[in-house]
Amino acid sequence: MIKLTRIDDRLVHGQVAFTWTPALGVDCLLIANDKVAKDEFLKMTLGLAKPAGTRLLIKSVTDAAAFLNDEKSRNLKILLIVNSVKDAFAMVNGVPEIKSVNFGGIRMNEGMRLISKAVAVNDEDITLVKELLNKGIELELRQVPTDKKQMVESLI
Repeated sequence: MIKLTRIDDRLVHGQVAFTWTPALGVDCLLIANDKVAKDEFLKMTLGLAKPAGTRLLIKSVTDAAAFLNDEKSRNLKILLIVNSVKDAFAMVNGVPEIKSVNFGGIRMNEGMRLISKAVAVNDEDITLVKELLNKGIELELRQVPTDKKQMVESLI
């Protein structure tokens, strides 16, 4: 069962390990990212950042969707982490269970604009956000669980 789908370009770090994981009661962090799935060094470093007693799975976006749609994943309490709006969009389209996406952190790069102190988006992201909203997906922004939810549609 997916407890939260989060966009965070840092993937696993202190906020995820020490606030989201215990607040959600998750036992599995699932990173869906094509680049990381192929990079043994990144996998190793992310494994060092995961909380003790929590399983870390790193899969391509396609493999992560297949895993989440498999009955075997139903017994896990999963925090699904992607690093971009594009990957979140793909996961929503591939996994019917996902009804909400948390925007946690996307750093500023060229061609992007800030919509909050920790989230920047580009024009392609805005297009995908609008498509997700049209599908009825809740898009909320919070860095940590104790923050008040901000609805992304009010920020774009």
